[in-house]
Amino acid sequence: MPQTLFQKVWDRHAVRQLPNGQTQLYIGLHLIHEVTSPQAFDELNARGWPVAAPDRTFATLDHIVPTGTQLRPFADGMAETMTAALERNCRRHGIPLFDLASGDQGIVHVIGPELGLTQPGMTICCGDSHTSTHGAFGAIAFGIGTSQVRDVLASQSLALTPFKVRRIEVNGQLGPGVFAKDVILTIIGHLGIQAGAGHAYEYGGDVVDRMTMDERMTMCNMSIEGGARLGYVNPDDTTFAYLRGRRFAPSGEAFDRAVAWWRQMASDRDASYDDRVVLNGADIAPTVTWGINPGQSVAVDGRLPDPRELRDPVDPMDQTNQITEALQFMGLSAGQPIAGLKVDVAFIGSCTNGRLSDLREAARVVRGHHVAPHVRALVVPGSQAVRVAAEREGLHDVFRAAGFDWRAAGCSMCLAMNPDRLNGREVCASSSNRNFKGRQGSPTGRTLLMSPAMVAAAAIAGEVVDVRAWGAAS
Repeated sequence: MPQTLFQKVWDRHAVRQLPNGQTQLYIGLHLIHEVTSPQAFDELNARGWPVAAPDRTFATLDHIVPTGTQLRPFADGMAETMTAALERNCRRHGIPLFDLASGDQGIVHVIGPELGLTQPGMTICCGDSHTSTHGAFGAIAFGIGTSQVRDVLASQSLALTPFKVRRIEVNGQLGPGVFAKDVILTIIGHLGIQAGAGHAYEYGGDVVDRMTMDERMTMCNMSIEGGARLGYVNPDDTTFAYLRGRRFAPSGEAFDRAVAWWRQMASDRDASYDDRVVLNGADIAPTVTWGINPGQSVAVDGRLPDPRELRDPVDPMDQTNQITEALQFMGLSAGQPIAGLKVDVAFIGSCTNGRLSDLREAARVVRGHHVAPHVRALVVPGSQAVRVAAEREGLHDVFRAAGFDWRAAGCSMCLAMNPDRLNGREVCASSSNRNFKGRQGSPTGRTLLMSPAMVAAAAIAGEVVDVRAWGAAS
């Protein structure tokens, strides 16, 4: 019977069906970091249990590490404590750690792919919701909680219930200045932030097929923001070309054999899906979130919704209340244009858009310009390798000349578990993935999600602008 990639990978990693109907699923790759692992290790160590598969477990520092001064001990006591705990536990259990001295440190969802750890047909988990990023390679990748981190460390498996699969196709051609970030924000805005509950999203269609691996990672990264547990793209020649020569990828004849197997893992042409959604790429414009969840977005040349006009036939009051709450928190008015909204901070980085291609696009926009006087702007590469590559191309000089702060690798202002934070009611143009209340460190701070190119343009203009008008968009 024809199968989807999800079904194929799930079946090949199923150890057994449990009495409660769940599947005991073997995990091929377990990625850990300093924030969600300490308690899991404490529980493991208290019982005297070893890590079941240290050769399938890899650690990095990302969430809490400062991106400015990185001298140890860190100024933040909690950051130093968590970092020391990860170092201690990795030594105890023989787990490779990509620390600040390694040259390979970075955001877990950036370094996994760039090191070749992430491969098609794998099951991948991490104590971070944006593990769905790795699905760009044709892997089944999902975030887990601290107790599940403990379970995987102890058994290299998890008890899970299979998901439904929704096929999302984006066909046609994207216009100038429209990027993968705009595509995924449009999908979430179209379907809603809860539509993916219980689902895996399979992305395809002309637009996705033409995307680079960086762009596919951006798409899959934000699957969780649409309620899906994971998202993936079927592996193809673009995938294989990216992986060739990566440190942990197969090499030589082994790589050719791996490619033959990876091809077989793609969804069969006549596979059936629980649901299908089709969008036209030509209809997608540069997109900006205006509210307090990633589904509250609008085209850059559009206007904010009026809660009196948008009525959900199922629950009209709920939708009205959500829009009203968001407008009030953001200090915005129904019907006003998003373009022209003043920004105070510009952040380029995160596991969504902190890769080399993202920095290149942003640099194209800022070259020859300068950040608006009232804007605080920072660029945070997603990994040490991205930082080195960007500096080799001179991108750091472009950003610094424009008035951006060029930082070390880390999660930075995406979630503000480090010194990079909003202050008070600041408005931040951000290339990250979440715009929840308090997400960037201030309980009253306001976040506008957009592509790195759009963030760069907003930093220069001092307000939300259409990057297409800058003539620097691809």
